[in-house]
Amino acid sequence: MDKQRAMEIKESPDLINVTHHGDPIYIQRIDDQSGTAHVYSLQDPDNRQQVSIDELQEN
Repeated sequence: MDKQRAMEIKESPDLINVTHHGDPIYIQRIDDQSGTAHVYSLQDPDNRQQVSIDELQEN
């Protein structure tokens, strides 16, 4: 996924299906400087991670 689309999804009032290595996630924050996103798993909300935006997939 590119950075612009990740930002659009983050700002959207709708829940857009995004996955990280097949795991459905929610984007909490985008870090422009590092090209990463702070995300958490929808199946395990306590599992928060910082991942490369390039690894995110819109479904």
